[in-house]
Amino acid sequence: MTQATSEDPWSVTETDLREQMRSLRQNDADAAVVTVAAVDGSAYRRPGAKMLVPADGDAAGAVTAGCLEEPVVDLAQEILASGQPRIEVFDLLESDDDSWGLGLGCNGVIDLFVEPLDASVDRPLAMLDNGDPATVLTVVDGSGDTPIGSRTVVGADGTREAVPDREPVPTTLLDAIGETIDRIHGTGSTRTVDIGSATVLVDSLQPVSDLLLFGSQNDLPPLARLAADVGFRVTVHSPRGGVDESTFPHADTVTTGHPTTIADSVATDQHTYAVVMSHNLVDDRLAVETLLTETEVPYVGLMGPRERFKELRKSMAEDGVKLPKSALDRLSTPVGLDLGGGEPLEIALSIVAEALAVSNGCEGERLRDRDGPIHPRIPE
Repeated sequence: MTQATSEDPWSVTETDLREQMRSLRQNDADAAVVTVAAVDGSAYRRPGAKMLVPADGDAAGAVTAGCLEEPVVDLAQEILASGQPRIEVFDLLESDDDSWGLGLGCNGVIDLFVEPLDASVDRPLAMLDNGDPATVLTVVDGSGDTPIGSRTVVGADGTREAVPDREPVPTTLLDAIGETIDRIHGTGSTRTVDIGSATVLVDSLQPVSDLLLFGSQNDLPPLARLAADVGFRVTVHSPRGGVDESTFPHADTVTTGHPTTIADSVATDQHTYAVVMSHNLVDDRLAVETLLTETEVPYVGLMGPRERFKELRKSMAEDGVKLPKSALDRLSTPVGLDLGGGEPLEIALSIVAEALAVSNGCEGERLRDRDGPIHPRIPE
């Protein structure tokens, strides 16, 4: 898959960022990690957003819309020089004092936690690579005996693990925030919790979502490219031979096989979103049937008009296959959001937008029609 380069470091996805972190760790290279720990008011990025600042190289990722990138990079270099993590507060509100971001008017106060990239990230990265969620608990502030940067990782089954290069978060603190950990673990949300003399960053990380594309026609490459651009790990399962990685350069994996073997291309059910678009009624029917009966993928988009799906269901019924309501609820056909376009790239955008909305638990409605904040807030 095409990765973001130093020419466009701001547009890297979470997928890219994690791959770069793995690469830096494998090469024992120095770098700093910047994480949005908390936001009071409005900000472009929400808690959990990250930026990677190598000691020798360009920064990747973003924690604001660009208005603080230079001071943040300078701060990261200070952390690399000292080796001591710390939290820094950037006030982006209009004000008359000398706070960070004076006059930028972004209407928010952002707490950024900056730390050296070290072996403490290896375990959560391995969990995520294995398809499991990981929640990273880090002491980011406080006046007690617990060092800032102390870290414990919570695995998929709730097991708490110490990590190399960091002191573990004391059990007393973990027990005090146990309810918050349980509520956030596996959700992909992030928040800070104040406990007397310490502040703990609860950073819930989820595996990268997979977009599984079934087909091999000319409308598939732009879809694969857009999906990769927004951070999906892309798998193409072709029902026809003669395709490989070079046919779909933006796909992470390309396989060929019978439509009924598409389930073999599902890495982790809950993090896989599928689009069936071979334009062959028989192949599409077999792929849809397999995905809905042999996997628990939460979303199966089917290309084509409603009449075509009626034909597909009729064919199933004639063979004695009846899809339960629970399976039909996971099916989206016609696939995509109503963006009003008919060009191939517009269709691809419509499909990727719907898959992205579903993966984020959203409906895809216009933001102007929503009440309240743009981004969801984690309840206290």
